Amino acid sequence: MILSLKHDAVADTTKAILEILLRYRRALYPKAQYQYLPQLRQISRLVETGDKIILTLPAFPCKSPNTDKVLGPLPDMAERMSLRFLKQLCDEIEKVYAPGARVLICSDGHVFGDLIGVSDDTINDYTAALIDMIKAEQILCIDIFQLCHVYPDADFEAQREILVKKWARPVPELREEVISIEHQNKLYCGITRFLVEDACLSSKSMSKSALQRLSKERALGVMQRSEAWGNLIAQYHPRTVRLSIHPQPPGSAKLGIMLLNAEDTWVTPWHSVFVDKGNSKLLMKHREAKEICNLVKENGQPSHYILPNATHC
Repeated sequence: MILSLKHDAVADTTKAILEILLRYRRALYPKAQYQYLPQLRQISRLVETGDKIILTLPAFPCKSPNTDKVLGPLPDMAERMSLRFLKQLCDEIEKVYAPGARVLICSDGHVFGDLIGVSDDTINDYTAALIDMIKAEQILCIDIFQLCHVYPDADFEAQREILVKKWARPVPELREEVISIEHQNKLYCGITRFLVEDACLSSKSMSKSALQRLSKERALGVMQRSEAWGNLIAQYHPRTVRLSIHPQPPGSAKLGIMLLNAEDTWVTPWHSVFVDKGNSKLLMKHREAKEICNLVKENGQPSHYILPNATHC
């Protein structure tokens, strides 16, 4: 009877934690039936031992190089509000599970920076500013994990080479999956679209067809390295609940999560600007926001946009 009561308590707590996460889920097929068995297993094994819930989130790589999307290369209100959301998520979990939760941001800028046209120095500046932002916000439940923490003696190019050699699948294998598996094709098309958009301003001398071909090839590289990064994270941080900023299909080991509201479920804080419309707050592309909103600066730096005469609750 005692064992049964303990099991019931673990199951109830596990369900309560999952329900919190599901409030913010990003599903690839919203109308499909999701059972979340991987997430239930990930959460329950931590609850059984009374350990803190660790949420691993590959995210916050760097800002898009496309200024039609973002204000600049450094974190701004979009990142700040996302960090506040992650803190709120940890606070909500602590209310139903006393040991609480932590978020491990697995910052992946150096994983594929060369493929998205962002230098390692720019990524370093972004990450340093992000860490400063976490400290300024006094958020104690968020940590940063990077490729350099695994291979500290290698330069960034060597780190990427080791990652691919040790943890990645061959690109031809991924190419076959893009053709034959629907959710892989959706991811591939989404990444390709982002790469085309991000490169269009810096590749004006290239024809549209050439840019499309290059972006498709690079998209496979991004998928390869992203998967490799996920494999590495799973090895180095096995007792965690795995999150993703991308919409996920049923049965995925990762749970897709939306950091902030946006009309496009693929939009992230580092591909957009934060817009305060009063009663609603969301992410938008920079070129769209500046047409209808006023720019707000903080400490002399562009931060976000606010809709004129916005009504706040």
